[in-house]
Amino acid sequence: MPRLGTQSDMQTHALGGNFNFQGARIDNLGATEYTLVTIAVDTTGSVSGFASELDMMLATAVEACKKSPRSDNLLVRVIFFSSMRGVDEIHGFKPLAEIDPQAYPKINPGGATPLYDACFSGIAAMNLYGKQLTDQDFGVNAIFIAVTDGANNDSKTSVSMVAQEIKKAVSGELVESLVSLLIGINASGCASELQSFKNDAGLDSYIDAGDVTKGKLAKIAGFISQSISSQSQALGTGGPSQHISATI
Repeated sequence: MPRLGTQSDMQTHALGGNFNFQGARIDNLGATEYTLVTIAVDTTGSVSGFASELDMMLATAVEACKKSPRSDNLLVRVIFFSSMRGVDEIHGFKPLAEIDPQAYPKINPGGATPLYDACFSGIAAMNLYGKQLTDQDFGVNAIFIAVTDGANNDSKTSVSMVAQEIKKAVSGELVESLVSLLIGINASGCASELQSFKNDAGLDSYIDAGDVTKGKLAKIAGFISQSISSQSQALGTGGPSQHISATI
């Protein structure tokens, strides 16, 4: 699957354990504060019945963020996850103006669900990049959103490793605040497992969005963009957004 954002204005960072990510070169950034955004999308075999709808949901969510009054203060990273490709970075943290969501590769479903790996990669990358920005006097907060139709069944990392990264985010003063959201779609059969993961890892919310329909995925896209905008507007207040609903 192609990567978007391998230009010279992007820099690769290692997280350890064969995880890495790209981020815009800090010297090239024009604003003084940023919200780091990571959207992780399940591309396992069980999404094959609605892969095209997931494509549209992702593109719509990112496109909608461009209408936010804080769009110039968002650095967005998109990852797909499945056991076939692991955690597959579509593009690293880059300004919205440089992102064309219509150019995202189509989801090619297959494999099992490395949900813990996706959450670890997403949050650890925001911690590392956030610290680099904070050390250079940028204001930084973060939001992580994962969309999945199943519980973890194929990860190298553990729940405790995800929990450790979540605790490090704010207690280590790596970012001003972190919001972490897990959205289940067509996930009624594993809702209890996802809720347990949310509790054990310390994620802020598990949201059971119900069964897949075109209208439901459109609502998820709107929820994602609104949540991102809300967290960005909270930057500088010393805390996370207080306006993110736990339902869709």
